[in-house]
Amino acid sequence: MRYGIVGTGAVGGYFGGLLAKAGRDVHFLLHSDYHYVRQNGLRVDSVDGDFILDNINVYDSTSAMPECDVVFVAMKTTSNGMLAAMLPPLLHDNTLVILIQNGIGVEEDVQALLPGVRLAAGLAYICTTKVGPGHIWHQSNGRLSIGDYSCGDEAFMDAVVADMTDAGLRVNRVGYNEARWKKAVWNMPFNGMTVVMNTDCAGLIDCRATERLIRMMMLEVVGAARACGVEGVDESYAMRMIDMTRHMPSYSSSMKADYDNGRPMEIRYLYARPIEIAAGHGFKMPMLSMLAAQLEFMDGRK
Repeated sequence: MRYGIVGTGAVGGYFGGLLAKAGRDVHFLLHSDYHYVRQNGLRVDSVDGDFILDNINVYDSTSAMPECDVVFVAMKTTSNGMLAAMLPPLLHDNTLVILIQNGIGVEEDVQALLPGVRLAAGLAYICTTKVGPGHIWHQSNGRLSIGDYSCGDEAFMDAVVADMTDAGLRVNRVGYNEARWKKAVWNMPFNGMTVVMNTDCAGLIDCRATERLIRMMMLEVVGAARACGVEGVDESYAMRMIDMTRHMPSYSSSMKADYDNGRPMEIRYLYARPIEIAAGHGFKMPMLSMLAAQLEFMDGRK
């Protein structure tokens, strides 16, 4: 299969890098790092083994890229309005676009931009950071869960997962709604709280008061998922996410990194949309609504 990576940052660079390292046909779209990676390659420092990829296929425009069988979109959702112009050169009739992005409601809006394109959700459970031009630091985890949104071709979905697994990626298939809401159980409390409390995830867990807040927010997400009829998201899962975070290395959320670097925060899909969707099913999320309001205030004052 031929892969395209749109957004060669911490997540796209890591998963695309693993595919290229395994000899897959991978094509990377870069922006500010284009000239650096073209000359120096892509470097991944990983708990699972460091590697450098020289002479990889890099581009500064999708118009120069070939059509691909699988496209990973790993850029921030704040830039999704650009996808209608960016993606068409990469697509043939059967291309699968995997949106490795945070939040709920992402696929619905991208589908409206690109009717007929086969979409899947990609949920990355990983601690990884871009620490310099063409330089990715992978600290922990590294699992990618994929939920079909509009592909509908089970054989093709299985073939994609099998190919990525054979290349060394830790990939599994999950139900679409379950996947999105499960990721929200971690994302909604930790992303926003690291920003408003100006700390990392370990700092939130190590303090009894903020750990209690995190637990309460997680259970609010569980309640919203249940109200929306999503199965497989329960209190025991939330507690597993707490335990997973407790054993992670010191890690700042992606939203905290965006805020610290003056970038727009992904408030729409991480907060506004799930809160709105839950309300449509008669479930209110007061704690997370307050957190979202704080983030909107901080985002507007940067």
